[in-house]
Amino acid sequence: MIRIGLAGWGDHPSLYRHARQAGGKLQTYSGWFDIVEVDASFYAIQPENVTAKWASETPAGFGFIVKAYQGMTGHARGGVPYPDTAAMFAAFRASLEPMREAGKLLAVLFQYPPWFDCTREHVNKLREARALMDGIPCALEFRNRTWFEAGMRDKTLAFMKREGWIHSVCDEPQAGEGSIPIVDEATDPGLTLVRFHGRNAAGWNAGGPGWRDVRYLYRYAEAELKEWMQRLKRLEAQSGTVCVIFNNNSGGDAADNALQLMRMLGQRPPRGSFDRPEEPEQMDLFEL
Repeated sequence: MIRIGLAGWGDHPSLYRHARQAGGKLQTYSGWFDIVEVDASFYAIQPENVTAKWASETPAGFGFIVKAYQGMTGHARGGVPYPDTAAMFAAFRASLEPMREAGKLLAVLFQYPPWFDCTREHVNKLREARALMDGIPCALEFRNRTWFEAGMRDKTLAFMKREGWIHSVCDEPQAGEGSIPIVDEATDPGLTLVRFHGRNAAGWNAGGPGWRDVRYLYRYAEAELKEWMQRLKRLEAQSGTVCVIFNNNSGGDAADNALQLMRMLGQRPPRGSFDRPEEPEQMDLFEL
């Protein structure tokens, strides 16, 4: 099974022509896609009442991929509001419970930063994280190419299989050490994650306050999506379910590309149609 969705549900204006309030976006989104990546959890561990609300607002069979909190992956700078690592992981696990109870938690995504290179220290950190998340499906994504070069590719994949990590396969620009190549091999028999970040090589390493407006600014051409058709089928044969997440939304392209790939694979949105209703015409103030 190949399931397609987006990173976050808030920033896709083309889907929400009739959604007048932000609170209604998740329900509207779930008519277009049956999986979503939760990004809010990266910036703060979400209260259980919030994750319970998300679970209740989505239909049966909907799935969440929840991004690990930044303090759990070494992104946080300036400290975290938890006394120690164990307490931080415990708080995160508690936030997942409403989704788990609803049968809607697909995986937690551990995306490590570009400076997280292939060293013994970092291998031990991965082991620690996986132990603290025991019993919860976890996907692993690198942003440093040392894990997949200089003879390390097969060793890294073998480690992921042995330790119980789901592989997060990336399509992203090849822009130095802080990017990884496409390594289209499953490490878990049940699930593989594929994330489309775009191919904006010039903006990939952008910093500063507006980095999000640049890094993921990319629209995939049909030919580029076609390159992935056979890869996705092969990953599906290796792992049963492949969850494809489009993250190329700096310019609002993720939703369109995701629906395009859905068409190419012969799929339909949960709502049953690709038609997007036009905005209703506003009546003239003085019309009788």
